[in-house]
Formats: sequence, C-alpha cells, structure tokens
Amino acid sequence: MSTTTCQVVGFLLSMLGLAGCITATVMDTWSTQDLYDNPVTAVFQYEGLWRSCVQQSSGFTQCRPYFTILGLPAMLQAVRALMIVGIVLSIIGLLVSIFALKCIRIGGMDDSAKAKMTLTSGIMFIISGLCAIAGVSVFANMLVTNFWMSTANMYTSMGGMVQTVQTRYTFGAALFVGWVAGGLTLIGGVLMCITCRGLAPEETNYKAVSYHASGHNVAYRPGGFKASTVFESNTKNKKIYDGGARTEDEGQSHPSKYDYV
Repeated sequence: MSTTTCQVVGFLLSMLGLAGCITATVMDTWSTQDLYDNPVTAVFQYEGLWRSCVQQSSGFTQCRPYFTILGLPAMLQAVRALMIVGIVLSIIGLLVSIFALKCIRIGGMDDSAKAKMTLTSGIMFIISGLCAIAGVSVFANMLVTNFWMSTANMYTSMGGMVQTVQTRYTFGAALFVGWVAGGLTLIGGVLMCITCRGLAPEETNYKAVSYHASGHNVAYRPGGFKASTVFESNTKNKKIYDGGARTEDEGQSHPSKYDYV
C-alpha cells in the first residue's frame, strides 16, 4: 500500500469513527429494558447518557432529561467525560490531518512538516479511540453489575420463585455503535502514524571528499600534495650534492652554499 493510499484510508476511517462516536453519544439506547421474565410488556424503557425514555405499546414515547448533575452516578459522569474528550480530540485531529494530506498542497509546506502533522493527528486519533472504547466499556461493566444485582434481588432461595418484579437493563444499540466507532478511530490513528514514516524525507550522509584539479606543476604524494613552481624544479635539477647522496627533503630543509649555482 502506498503512502498516499494509507494516509487517505486512515483519514476516512478516523472520520467514520468520529461520526460514530458523536452518534453513540447522543443516542438514548445505551441501556434498554430486559424483557426476559417480565410480565409487563406494554411499557418499554431505555436510557441514554442525557435522558431516559419510556415507550408505550401504542407507539407514544416520552423522554425526560437528567435535570441534575451531582445526583447522577459517578460512573455515568465519567462516561460522559470520556466520550466528550474523545470527540474533541477527534475533531482536532481531523482538522490537522486535512492539512497533512499528501494530495493537498498548501503554500510551501514541505514533506517534513506534513509528516509531523500526520503523526500528531494519528496520536490524537489513537487517544480518541481509546477514550471511546474505555467509556463504552465502563458503562457496559456498570450494566452487567446492576443486572446481576437486580437478578439476585428478584429471586429468593425458596425454589427460585420470583418474589418481586424489578426492572433490569441490558446492552443497548449505542454500546455497539460506540465500540465500532472507537475501533475505527483507533485503526485510523495507527494508519496515520504508519504513514508518517513514508512522508518523512530520508536522511543521507555523504562522506566529504575533497578533489583537487591536477595541473602540470602539481606533484601528488601519499601524504598530500605539493605544488611546485618552474623555478623550483629547475633549481632542483641544478643541485650539487656534497659528500654523498642526500634526499630531496634534506636538501630543502638544510640548504648550503652549493645548492644554487
């Protein structure tokens, strides 16, 4: 999969996840009434994060918002906070990822800046998906706990006969929407982070090698190079050595009166 394709797929999945998180947050079917062993079927109750509703068999539905904040359970307030934080992070990440798309050129933005923006939006999407999944899971755990506590209170130890009728709630459609939306947002964030490596420019290190143009009067040696002039070459040819052979370096370091004629 190419870098552009991976980035666009991650962007679309994150956008779908954001839409799913918003839909799940505003839905009223986080918990629905369990109709198993319930003799009263003319009334159906369901609850959401913001209000509780009652639907009659005639089709009439009446909803009542939660007019209190301090009176709500702490777990419900925590779920609200997690969903809102997830939505806000997704919106910010979506705005950042729009400018980070490789297929969109804005001004003189280079690939390095796009890679950083893509990584930032990917991290935001991952955190948003985790917040959504955590919020839905916390609410589901609260439902399971209340369900079994209600079941234990409904039955007595004498032959399992029903003593009282108590309303029990089970999973609603909003929970499954929230789980799917959180998963899509999480996958989209991971794809955006993977795309960051393809957008970042590769750093190549070249060894610095200096080349010197060879001329007519340049002599190369293993220790370096030394330029010699025409006058110096003629002088070396006219050297007269006294008392034995000398090396050329010695002749240069210890001049005598017989060096020049």
